[in-house]
Amino acid sequence: MNLADRLEAARGRQAVEDLALPTARTSRPVAPPPAPPTDALARLKDRVGKALFERMGSRMNDPSLGEDALRSIVLGELDAVVEEENVPLSTEERQRLTADLADDVLGFGPLQRLLDDDSVSEVMVNGPDHIYVEQNGKLVRTGAFFTSEEHLRRVIDRIVSRVGRRIDESSPLVDARLADGSRVNAIIPPLAFSGSTLTIRKFSKDPFTVTDLIGFGTLSPEMAELLHACVDARLNIIVSGGTGTGKTTLLNVLSSFIPEGERIVTIEDAVELQLQQDHVVRLESRPPNIEGKGAITIRDLVRNSLRMRPDRIVVGECRGGESLDMLQAMNTGHDGSLSTVHANSPRDAIARLETLVLMAGMDLPLRAIREQIASAVDVVVQLTRLRDGTRRVTHVTEVQGMEGETVTLQDAFLFDYSAGVDASGKFLGRPVPTGVRPRFTERFEELGITLSPRVFGASEAAAARGWQ
Repeated sequence: MNLADRLEAARGRQAVEDLALPTARTSRPVAPPPAPPTDALARLKDRVGKALFERMGSRMNDPSLGEDALRSIVLGELDAVVEEENVPLSTEERQRLTADLADDVLGFGPLQRLLDDDSVSEVMVNGPDHIYVEQNGKLVRTGAFFTSEEHLRRVIDRIVSRVGRRIDESSPLVDARLADGSRVNAIIPPLAFSGSTLTIRKFSKDPFTVTDLIGFGTLSPEMAELLHACVDARLNIIVSGGTGTGKTTLLNVLSSFIPEGERIVTIEDAVELQLQQDHVVRLESRPPNIEGKGAITIRDLVRNSLRMRPDRIVVGECRGGESLDMLQAMNTGHDGSLSTVHANSPRDAIARLETLVLMAGMDLPLRAIREQIASAVDVVVQLTRLRDGTRRVTHVTEVQGMEGETVTLQDAFLFDYSAGVDASGKFLGRPVPTGVRPRFTERFEELGITLSPRVFGASEAAAARGWQ
């Protein structure tokens, strides 16, 4: 074979590889459609999309148009544009083209179907070509993709603009939320080297109840009864756990135990809590404007909330100097407050609170900080995401006080790992009582709150943990 023949053969192989490129984006072992029709449909979609945006013009951003009215106009214009193209399409191809373009114009493009899927709990976009989801506790790569970096940026801009936030080179990362309360984090180049990155943590349309968490195995009935009594008795509770362990979900459930008739003030970076009570004041922090001014921090809101006559203060997450103000509130009559903190164990949660208080910039001795924590916090509830993808409460721990320089803790419930795993790798264990009765139960008796004898079943705990 001469040189010209070898070059021609190489070009042929390269052409075959180029045609196969679109199928490399899919992670499912499905036979790909022939490349030329797919490319033709993609080009048609691009032409129709541009024509649709031209026909819609300023109506796309008309504030007087409701969502239903805008959808009706878009679908009507879309049908007209497809007819003008005069391209023979099967019914299935036409429906898919219309659905994809409607998602691009009215929704969040290729993410829309993932967000509509109730089995998907989190969507992770690592650049335009790599979209992953968390499904049933496991990470899975999807076959969805954005056509370009610009396409992905348009979707990110649409999300953040709806909640009054912005993302650009001067402010390349943002926390926001969707209309249903789902949490959104976006970060764009130059900080995101591999392309714009988007993470959406979905929340259930119907907030999870304590019955749901018991059904999932996150809580045991005995643990749920104890936590219900703790909220009734106005104990201060910290929910501790790593990223994605379900702290906000559990905080929602604990908040549902707050009796009607109490004034609740919630303070969050981006509003996520879905409290069911009537008397709720929801406060949200604000980032700085384009000039770097006008920021309202969680700490500012915590301080302000003390002047709003709250019966309960619920802080979505303590992550800075607001921890000091939160502890002071707990120590000055605002009992029954709830918050979350990032930590891997109850002991780590106490250490993290110490660090966060130091971030307030106050030159306080460590012993004084620990005394504040020991006096303010009554219960630490530890959440852990296990290897099988399930979220479990692994500790319910009482903060008893100080011994010397140390904050003393006592576990009331612990997760029993000794039961092992089943054939599918799922943990068989459950939370069991340690048999030690917390000191705060004396407060239950003073308030007339009764617990079932099974909550602190010492004999059951001993049997489960081999302490006989």
